[in-house]
Amino acid sequence: TDLPRSPPAAAEPRHASPAAPRRLREKLRTAARMAGPPARTAPGSRQQVQGGESRAQPASAAPPARETRAPFRFDYERFRRSLRHPVRGGRSGEDPETRARRMKIKEMMKFAWDNYKQYALGKNELRPLTKNGHIGNMFGGLRGATVIDALDTLYIMELEEEFQEAKQWVEKSFDLNVNGEASLFEVNIRYIGGLLAAYYLTGEEVFKSKALELGEKLLPAFNTPTGIPRGSSLFSPCSGMSWSWGWASAGSSILAEFGTLHLEFLHLSELSGNPVFAEKASEPSLASVGNIRRVLSRVEKPQGLYPNFLSPVTGSWVQHHVSIGGLGDSFYEYLIKSWLMSDKKDSEAKKMYDDALEAIEKHLVKKSAGGLTYIAEWRGGILDHKMGHLACFSGGMIALGAQHSTGDRRQRHMELAAEITSTCHESYTRSDTKLGPEAFRFDAGSEATATRLSERYYILRPEVVESYMYLWRLTHQPKYRHWGWEVVQALEKHCRVEAGFSGIRDVYSTTPSHDNMQQSFFLAETLKYLYLLFCEDDVLSLEDWVFNTEAHPLPINHTDLKA
Repeated sequence: TDLPRSPPAAAEPRHASPAAPRRLREKLRTAARMAGPPARTAPGSRQQVQGGESRAQPASAAPPARETRAPFRFDYERFRRSLRHPVRGGRSGEDPETRARRMKIKEMMKFAWDNYKQYALGKNELRPLTKNGHIGNMFGGLRGATVIDALDTLYIMELEEEFQEAKQWVEKSFDLNVNGEASLFEVNIRYIGGLLAAYYLTGEEVFKSKALELGEKLLPAFNTPTGIPRGSSLFSPCSGMSWSWGWASAGSSILAEFGTLHLEFLHLSELSGNPVFAEKASEPSLASVGNIRRVLSRVEKPQGLYPNFLSPVTGSWVQHHVSIGGLGDSFYEYLIKSWLMSDKKDSEAKKMYDDALEAIEKHLVKKSAGGLTYIAEWRGGILDHKMGHLACFSGGMIALGAQHSTGDRRQRHMELAAEITSTCHESYTRSDTKLGPEAFRFDAGSEATATRLSERYYILRPEVVESYMYLWRLTHQPKYRHWGWEVVQALEKHCRVEAGFSGIRDVYSTTPSHDNMQQSFFLAETLKYLYLLFCEDDVLSLEDWVFNTEAHPLPINHTDLKA
């Protein structure tokens, strides 16, 4: 199953991947010891360590031409001049109620950060009930996930002292020389995305250097016959070993995971001058995100749909399960955002998005007996009439894409986006806490409600308020701000505890039980999207930025910034 059977008591992977089996962890440690220390290479060098094997050029060989050119330098000042709006906007002409609500969300962020700093600084997440920290096994020994995830939110909210606290931790305590198993996907969206965003917002070199160093440690995950990284890839940053989570179907790779690398890896190449992150290098073992599209373009898509599991060995689909929620979601998001980030030059991404959305409209979009529009899941041609909370991002995505369509297509997609977002709002309003369940169904007379005990929990997820933010910015209909404020009130009433915010185990109980976890994405996404919902449109303007799937803003490429 693609959802956990009970509320997780640990850091929550975007797709709820279970922990790797113990024997796999032991195998990784043994292999790491046998591999020995990695070769040290300068950033941008062709010499890389892949799977414990050195692929250095022979000593007698002439150095590649690209290594003899002048050192690369990214022109940050020119980048800042290319932005069309101030990062934090102008803040002019707003009404007092809107400002007061934004200030309340800022207070919630400060409260979440202050408690994390007091009880869990350096750990990955805060356990607010027991007032201690949690590390988990998802990040391969990396620490401080909440610090990295919170950086850009603290900056945008002008929490200057708190931002400096987070920056100081990165400078003095963020250690990348760790060894362990990690999800390539989660490390990419949280750590790489968070560091890149912090650099682009501030120009502080420490964030760029940490992002590039960590990015190089992720490259061994692409060392497969197809260049598709394995499943929720396990990597050992010190040894260069690469494995895959045993739970993924038949050792397969997950669409939303290998398909959610493009934005960050293009920026790693942009900042380093090293194309290895963005394109396939001359050596097969260095295949990176550019190769992923080539594999996907060759494989046949059933009914035009993209199944969730692909073999990294053969490049063929393993199962015909299609979902716009967990396991599939951010693949589609990154197609339209790749096109936008390229300043609308990446026509391949736009066509892939348009074709995929057409197939989704044709085969998965349904309307309930009560008139609610939803996106079902598809299992080998049989529909499963449910939506996960994760799928609720799609209202915002479809609205964002619709802005760049014309005529009937634009109107149809805006209507679809509004209908899906309204359905997700219904999943909140039909619960006793006014917070939405992990999944909700449209069967057996039930609509937009969880019918299984294992789907009734809420772990501070952001996808519904994410769509509210996009729909507000693109339509300025007051209901989206109203709905967002309802979420703020529900969070305050049911999730705020003495020392932070906690998820709850049952949204249909008026006296909910807390799960004792303040997820890092609550600071990165949920609070950021709520804050932006009550900001003017020029704060992190959609003309200048796209948000990665962890809500870290990455700039649209308005110009060539090589210096």
